[in-house]
Amino acid sequence: MKELSPVMQDAINDQIKNELSSSYSYLAMSAYLEHEQFLGCAAWMRAQSAEENDHAMRLYDFLTARGSRVVLQALAEPRKDYESIPQVFEAALEQERTVTSQIDNLFELAIEQKAFAALVELEWFVKEQVEEEKSLRDIVHKFNLVKDDPSSLLDLDRELGSRGPEPNAAAE
Repeated sequence: MKELSPVMQDAINDQIKNELSSSYSYLAMSAYLEHEQFLGCAAWMRAQSAEENDHAMRLYDFLTARGSRVVLQALAEPRKDYESIPQVFEAALEQERTVTSQIDNLFELAIEQKAFAALVELEWFVKEQVEEEKSLRDIVHKFNLVKDDPSSLLDLDRELGSRGPEPNAAAE
């Protein structure tokens, strides 16, 4: 088994931090939404937090399977206040766009490093980011459609609260 280069190991450890940071950020968004009594939106964000944690664990498991060391890093305090419920989802979309860029950079590094096992693993993340961005773009679009209509906002909150559990990404 060809070991991952130190550069590749460091980059994957950085991405574990990025995924955990996203998880922490989604949890903070959930806390804000729950405080604002948008319990469906809060549940959606909490599920998203768990999914991001699963992504981190998938990378964690990949590193350990390759005989590399996982080095956890400190997380910054996430944003806790927003001006509106739609702004929370707009921030989540921007966060996913940032993660997409991070994954793309990691994929490019894997190509440069000829880390073929990492390429195969990261392919899953590339596809996942397409789904993540689409999901949030759709939600932001719905918020833009309903504007400030109270009954429509409550319907959207109920719809988002019906999100079922995602399959465990670390187990795939």
